[in-house]
Amino acid sequence: MLGLLLKKQFLELFKMYVFDEKKGKMRPKWQIALWFIFFIVAVFGIIGGLFTALSITLCEPMVSGNVGWLYFLLMGLVAALLGTFGSVFNTYAGLYLARDNDLLLSLPIPVNTIIASRLLNVYIMGAMYSAIALIPAVVVYLITAGFTPLRLLGGILLIIIVTLVVMLMSCILGWAVAKLSQRFKNKSFVTVLGALVFFGAYYYFYSKANDILNDLLVNAVAYGNEIKGSAYILYLFGTIGEGNLVAALIFLAVSIALCALVWVVISRTFFSIAADTGTGQKKVYREKKVKMRSPFGALLGKEFSRFASSANYMLNCGLGILMLPVIGILMLLQGDAVVTVLDMVFAHAPNSSAVLICVMICMMTSMIDIAVPSVSLEGKSIWIPQSLPVAAKTVLRAKASVQLILAGVPAAFAIIASMIFVNAPLVVKVLCVLTVLAFVFFSTMFGMYLGLRMANLHWVNELSVIKQNGSVIIIIFGTWIISLAMAGVWLFIAYEIGAAAYLAILCVLFGAAGLFFLHWLDTKGARHFAGL
Repeated sequence: MLGLLLKKQFLELFKMYVFDEKKGKMRPKWQIALWFIFFIVAVFGIIGGLFTALSITLCEPMVSGNVGWLYFLLMGLVAALLGTFGSVFNTYAGLYLARDNDLLLSLPIPVNTIIASRLLNVYIMGAMYSAIALIPAVVVYLITAGFTPLRLLGGILLIIIVTLVVMLMSCILGWAVAKLSQRFKNKSFVTVLGALVFFGAYYYFYSKANDILNDLLVNAVAYGNEIKGSAYILYLFGTIGEGNLVAALIFLAVSIALCALVWVVISRTFFSIAADTGTGQKKVYREKKVKMRSPFGALLGKEFSRFASSANYMLNCGLGILMLPVIGILMLLQGDAVVTVLDMVFAHAPNSSAVLICVMICMMTSMIDIAVPSVSLEGKSIWIPQSLPVAAKTVLRAKASVQLILAGVPAAFAIIASMIFVNAPLVVKVLCVLTVLAFVFFSTMFGMYLGLRMANLHWVNELSVIKQNGSVIIIIFGTWIISLAMAGVWLFIAYEIGAAAYLAILCVLFGAAGLFFLHWLDTKGARHFAGL
């Protein structure tokens, strides 16, 4: 039974590789093989190659400085973090709040067997991610320092210990995430906030990685002596990779004991967490007055609710909503320096700073494509808006208005903040603002056109229409190409007619194109929507 449950877990985990959701049947064996080859190349080839390069960079200087243990300490911590992050959400969704908990608990299967299959799945996933970093580290060390059976055994024991630590951390953090998710009404915002924090931390450390690495290599011996004197347990952990079997056995025994403790705790709390849906709180009825809204207002509110209810929708189609205000704030703080550099580099074209900043913000608005998948996201429920006693064009305008508002407001803030430091006539600054708003209008209407013409209502996973839809790809890359063309035409040709004339032409072109697609949506598009 344990083997069957474990097989079920892996089939769910790699469902995309073995099951074709569009056709509703298993993929051919050759497709399954190609998918798994792609997975192995992407995970073990590309990511493993990056950690191999990192190991080569760190290993030789640290071994030469007689601090090989510090090398294993660093790579062990990296592997533990990678494994924990890679499996914590699998723990949250697969161990505590799996969709089939109710079904499995209703079957004559011992609860401990269910828990064991879920924990083994967590362990294997965490071990896979952590091994991507640790196996190259051990191999590079054996090549650099020289192969001995003791060092090989120490490397193997280090990998085992780290995988056990990863499982412990994944179980603890997965439990915390599961408990928190039951207490928040809008889980999508929690997911988006967590993703944004992770992205911010990632890009911060990525930007500082080169400085940190250089400092570490230069001061490896000093840092090693400091760690050895103040945190001896970390020193012992690092010596495992060098072949310290006594330290390895101590850490292995402690890890196994903690895993046994986690097993006991999960066995006693699994049922209460798995059975708790978080929706059992008592509701108290309070009479409220509801203000009547127009059909358009009601539809607009419904579209905003749809956007806010999906973390995938917000992260993939609305990231620019946060990036544009950040650009505006940065321009308020550093705009003078940016404008000075642009004016110096493109001195042959007066007012280039205004035009190029305008183009940059237009390109950033391309990261907001809320309108494109809005029709496809109706899916099998498309009959609901079609059956409402409102015109089809009103439904489409409501969908488009969400992007107009959520892209237009931050874009206006970003361009107005940027124009404060630009040394250009007032008419150029005003035209920059109008050009950005006209571009938002055009990209929204063009996106609605593509999303309606290429609508996919027969999806199983919403990501297939949010990320993998052809209309999304066309609108993103299309608007990027248009933005680059705007900059290129200005720098090579249009600067001769002046910034004001060029921006006025762009306003007219984008405004006219947007009105053309709006007219199509109100007429042919409305009829097409009604017939979907």
